[in-house]
Amino acid sequence: MFKKTTLKKLGIRFIIINVVYFLIKLTIVHDEKDSIFDAPGVFYYSSAFFLFMLAWESNDWLVRRQKSKNGGGLDIKQGIQILLINLAICLPISALVYYLAIFQFDQICQIDADDPWLRFRIDFFRAAILGFALIIFNLFYHSLQQKKEMENKMNDMQKEIMTSKYKSLKNQISPHFLFNSLNTLTSLMYEDRDLASDFVSRLATCYRYILDNREEDLVSLEKELNFLDSFIFMMNVRHEGALSITTHISVNPKDFVIPTLSLQMLVENALKHNYYSKEKPLEITIISVENTSLVVQNNLHVRKRKEESTKLGLKNIEKRYSFYTNENIKIETENGYFKVTIPLLPKNMKDVSIVKVS
Repeated sequence: MFKKTTLKKLGIRFIIINVVYFLIKLTIVHDEKDSIFDAPGVFYYSSAFFLFMLAWESNDWLVRRQKSKNGGGLDIKQGIQILLINLAICLPISALVYYLAIFQFDQICQIDADDPWLRFRIDFFRAAILGFALIIFNLFYHSLQQKKEMENKMNDMQKEIMTSKYKSLKNQISPHFLFNSLNTLTSLMYEDRDLASDFVSRLATCYRYILDNREEDLVSLEKELNFLDSFIFMMNVRHEGALSITTHISVNPKDFVIPTLSLQMLVENALKHNYYSKEKPLEITIISVENTSLVVQNNLHVRKRKEESTKLGLKNIEKRYSFYTNENIKIETENGYFKVTIPLLPKNMKDVSIVKVS
C-alpha cells in the first residue's frame, strides 16, 4: 500500500509532466486534424510520460545510491557523475523508443513523416533536451533539500551542544561531587592541615574553571590540562593508593582546543565503571598521539551492574565533537585496557564549523 508521501509525489509529477507536455505541444506547428486521441497523439503522450518518469525515478535512485554510498550529501562532482549516468541510461532508451515507433511500428503509431530520419532526430533531440532539463531540475531540488537538512541538523547540533554543556556543568557541581570533596577535606583537617589547605585550593580551582568556562564549548588544551591537574590531585588524595592518573603530553597544549571538561568526563567514566583498591589499583593514562589526538586509557576492573551502561557520557562527547569535525571518536577494548581516542582540534577552530552532513 502506497504511503501518502509516495502518492503525493506521484501526483505532483503527473501534473508537472502533463503541464510541460501540453505547453510544448502548443508551441509545435500541427495540422487542424491533429488530436491527442489519435494514434500519433497517444504515442507521443505515452512516450513523453514514460521517458519523463524514467528520467525522474532513475535520477532519484542514483541520488539515493550515492548518498548511501558515501554516507553524506552530494557535491558538484557527484552531481555531474549522476547527470552523466542518468543521461547514459535515458538517451539510448529514448532513441530506441522513437526508432521503433517511426521505423518498425509506423503502421501502429501512424507517424506521418516525409523524412523519417529527420522526424527521428527532431523527436530524439527534443527528448534529450527535456530529459537534461528535468535531471538538472531534480538535482537542484535535491541540493535545496540537502541544504535544508543540513541547516536543520546544524540547529539540532547547536541544541545538543547547549544541552551537553549544561549536563556537563551539572555533573561537575553536583551535590555528590561536593559532598565527597568536603568529606575528604574534613578528614584531612585532622590528619594533615597543609594537605587540607592544598586540597581546598585545588577544589576552588576546579570550581573556578567550571564557572569561568560554563558558556564555552571549546577550551584550550592547556586550560583543560591545568584543570585536570587539580582534579587528579583531588582524586589521588581521595583514593590514596587505589588510583593512579598520569599524563604524557608531547604536543604544545596552547596550539589545540578540545570540548570543555571532555578529559575530566573520560576520567570520571573510568572511575564510574571500574572498581579499584590498593591491592588492585586503577591506572588511568592520558597520552598525546603526534599532533592528531589524545588517548585516555585505563586497565579494566569492570564493576558488576544490574543494568547495562547507557554510555551517555561517551555519547555526549561524540555529539559535541561531531559539531566541529568529521573525525570519529574511537572506543576500543583490547588486551585488558579500555581506550578512548579523541581528536585534537586546531586552536583557530571557529565556534560553529559547517561540517559535511553524515
